[in-house]
Amino acid sequence: MTRVSPPILQVVGYKNSGKTTLLCQLIHYAAKRGIRVGTVKHDGHDYEIDHRGTDTWRHRTAGAEVVAITSRTQTTLMKREPMSLPRIISHMTEMDLILVEGFKQAPFPKVVCLRREQDASLLDSLSHVIAIVTWFPFTHPTIPTRSIHDDPAELARTLYLMIGVEA
Repeated sequence: MTRVSPPILQVVGYKNSGKTTLLCQLIHYAAKRGIRVGTVKHDGHDYEIDHRGTDTWRHRTAGAEVVAITSRTQTTLMKREPMSLPRIISHMTEMDLILVEGFKQAPFPKVVCLRREQDASLLDSLSHVIAIVTWFPFTHPTIPTRSIHDDPAELARTLYLMIGVEA
């Protein structure tokens, strides 16, 4: 059986452009409507979700390649390898929608967040841009543009309809 990926929407922009603010609005809107949302965040730095001295940290520092921890309410799986966006997405087929923060060059529908006017040059280096969300008055000749200050529900509904998600 072939796995079918749920609809994917990327939110991209420079640091502090409002990506996480917008993503949280989109997640909240979908979750309130019973839409199961998976999210992927790109981090340009090495991050650490485990902390020195915990059992899982001790397992990893002892040399484990994969460490999992689970409780009655959640599971975390840590691997000592980077994963491509398509590979991560392949593990989320049970979701109704996948929202991606970052991965500017990935080939999925994108919403670009612009904090400052000079950030608009980012648009020249991106593909698959379906919408722009700005913190300042801005008009693009071919790409729909909205304000980050617009009604969050209306903004989410509009963006979801653009990727074929009825919400």
